[in-house]
Amino acid sequence: MESACRALSLGDVLRELDKRHPGVPLLALGQTVFWDEPMKAGVVRALRQIGSSRRFVAGVHDTDYFAKLKRDRAQVGRFRRLPHNDTTTRGLWSAAGEFSSLFGSETVITQDTLRKAGVRLERLEQARPGAIDEATEAWGWRGIASLDDPAPTTLQVKLADVEKELFAAIDWSFKETLNCLSDTARQQAEERAAQLRRELAAIAREMSSESLASYYRRILPLIYNFVSPGLGSIETTQTSDLLRINLRTSTQPRFSLANVFFAQETRAKACQIYDEAIAGSGLYRLAKFGSGAVPFDLLIPGLGRGTVRIGKRGIVIATPKPQFLTLKRPLRSVEEFAELVEAKFGPDCVLFGKAVTLIGMLSAEFSFAFHEGASGYVSRSIFLHKQLRKQLGWEQPLNPILRIQFSPFDHLGATCSWMRLPAPLQRAFGSEELCSPSFAMRWKEVVTEQKEFLAKLPSLKGMHAWMTWLDQSIGGRWATVAREYDEIKGELGALLSQLRELKETKHRLYAELREAKSCRQAAEHESGAHFRQGELDEQRSRKRAELLAQVDHWATQCRQIRRQLKEIERTRRALVGVPEVRDLRIKQRALELESELKRVKLVRNAVIAGVGLEAANRRPSAWWFPLVSPEGEWFRTTVETSTGWLEELG
Repeated sequence: MESACRALSLGDVLRELDKRHPGVPLLALGQTVFWDEPMKAGVVRALRQIGSSRRFVAGVHDTDYFAKLKRDRAQVGRFRRLPHNDTTTRGLWSAAGEFSSLFGSETVITQDTLRKAGVRLERLEQARPGAIDEATEAWGWRGIASLDDPAPTTLQVKLADVEKELFAAIDWSFKETLNCLSDTARQQAEERAAQLRRELAAIAREMSSESLASYYRRILPLIYNFVSPGLGSIETTQTSDLLRINLRTSTQPRFSLANVFFAQETRAKACQIYDEAIAGSGLYRLAKFGSGAVPFDLLIPGLGRGTVRIGKRGIVIATPKPQFLTLKRPLRSVEEFAELVEAKFGPDCVLFGKAVTLIGMLSAEFSFAFHEGASGYVSRSIFLHKQLRKQLGWEQPLNPILRIQFSPFDHLGATCSWMRLPAPLQRAFGSEELCSPSFAMRWKEVVTEQKEFLAKLPSLKGMHAWMTWLDQSIGGRWATVAREYDEIKGELGALLSQLRELKETKHRLYAELREAKSCRQAAEHESGAHFRQGELDEQRSRKRAELLAQVDHWATQCRQIRRQLKEIERTRRALVGVPEVRDLRIKQRALELESELKRVKLVRNAVIAGVGLEAANRRPSAWWFPLVSPEGEWFRTTVETSTGWLEELG
């Protein structure tokens, strides 16, 4: 079905969903409201256009960790806006606080990419400390990270604790986007951005004592209507509401998958199948979480989140401070688990699956609305579901995922705006300013060109080849730089020849010194052995004199070689210490650093204008659309030309 539906328009695939799964609500569950999730306002529009009565629910995934960044020292309750690079923030994982400006994405320029392109990173870092941080930083992206250890879930984060960093990130992303608009387009965009910020701030003042998740839920309809004016009310939810576990909720179909893992009779086999499903994915096998672990976490209000571990006499919830439940008999069902949890912790705990099991929980009652590449573990979930059905007879029906594919940059021509291209894109597009229709026509070609450029760079090895390419491809001052570099190399050529000869002589002398030392040691050993053999007669005295003479000979050889080595070192220092030579070497290193920095910049910009633009096209921040195209034509055309398909979940 997936391949057949790839060619369907969004409206047609929604009609197909109506035929096959009537009445099943669509669930758009996201971790942040400030990135691409509100693009699904287009799904709401499409449902209304085809006359579908299907419910659409926009949700905040608040049971996942807010963000993670491993630090030597935890800072409780602290948050910080950070760029993502391949050095100091390599391990950053930001989920609920991601922001991207127009054309930006979380595309890190990896050190491996720079090395493959010929950049000598160690030399660069030595000459310019911190240069690799800047060179590898994802352009047009910021993420808010929690400095706590362990990191809190989004549900646990208080709005007041993160509000300052949140609005600073909003201001940064708005400013960077507005800087990409020409004067005529910018004024109206500034007014719209300022109005949205005022409304966001007003709601934040009302909710300062509440959680970030509650704030996100409250502003979801606001942002959906900002992106697509006139939508009206939007039904909202949170994972912590959807998966609240107690006696009243535990019989819902959404907990059917959990029941297979909680029931004593199927638990061991289900866990074995889970481990098979995640093999090779980088996810932890269940044994990593401790004995009796199942692929579900429990979030306990005030105590945190932890893996559920089921034993014969008790259950451990691996929260930061572990919690325990006593069993009178082996656990038989998720309903029994709910009864124990409610009795000890109250009715507001949340039971949710890890990455591979969450999909199968909520798909029992909803159809997820996902972007084309969202949730990279779905194939693992499908394997899990199929094997549970085959081996354990699990029968719960699951609703398909609605996959949606937008291509917003293809349709920038729907609006006629002049844009000031950010610096990393200017060389690739050959212009500092560009009208939106021209961008729409050119961007895919630019992406291809940048990828081809990156593929060519490894062949430009050596400073001469690189400077020649700079002269031929960029020109300008690089012709002078290349000529000056060649002149310096010529002047240093004779010196380098002498230094090579000295080096070769030095290596030869060191080999001779090792041989002489070895011979001396052998002579000393033989002389000592001869001395210990007894009293000296005339014949033995002559032999001893010969042996001592050999020892003296080799000792003299060693001294002579060492004198020659010292003389060679004095000669070498004299050659390289001549002021004129020293100045030439300094100039040479400066020119090499200059060209190396240019290589880094070109590689960085090629990644940003290549795979970075592709990533931004796949996952645009929804609020870009009304700023770039206030009349709404860009968003409208992007939605009207979008495609979708249904992905069955096994």
